[in-house]
Amino acid sequence: MKEEKKISSAVIKRLPKYYRYLLILQQMGISRVSSNDLSKTMEITSSQVRQDFFNFGGFGLQGYGYDVSLLVKEIGKILGMDVTHNMIVIGAGNLGQAIANHASFEKRGFKIAGIFDNNPRHVGDVVRGIEIMHIDRLTEFMSQHPADIAIITVPREYARDVVDKAIRLGIKGIWNFASVELDVPEDVAVENIHLSESLMALTYKMKEKRESKAAKAKTQA
Repeated sequence: MKEEKKISSAVIKRLPKYYRYLLILQQMGISRVSSNDLSKTMEITSSQVRQDFFNFGGFGLQGYGYDVSLLVKEIGKILGMDVTHNMIVIGAGNLGQAIANHASFEKRGFKIAGIFDNNPRHVGDVVRGIEIMHIDRLTEFMSQHPADIAIITVPREYARDVVDKAIRLGIKGIWNFASVELDVPEDVAVENIHLSESLMALTYKMKEKRESKAAKAKTQA
């Protein structure tokens, strides 16, 4: 049996950006795109673009460019977006409700099926047509409306308990906004979102640009 090629995490992380840009091109009616055009958007070299796509079989012909619709379809398959993913939100505070209100999820094949919280102030409220249920109803809900992704927006002290419960009920993907590392079974995928780290990355980029601007000004003086 042929061993499956291991794709680097850096390439995998670039695929959603490729996908988002290609969708824009598709909506604009653009049918072909070159590696050079993609490289400018991705802020990498055109050779890196070609190498990225080579990992998955190529998708293009030299001198002819890439078929945008084909790329959208194939990258969508690679990212597992050729099927609908039902999601639940656990934690209906400001962040949880903001995520549930994000309408573009459905355009990408992600459907919010249920929202849960244990705060009486939120239980019974409706977000985009979905009633917020008490967390005690999670078992009953999952038996009738299976979901495969859980979005965790609870305080860190509750995160491990709700994640353990969600996994026992069949959840296979965790989108974790709680600032805590999770220990999950091997067959469960976790994507940790650290908002403060992202903000610090932004300030680092701002610092880089200030220093670059200052260096250019110095050489021109």
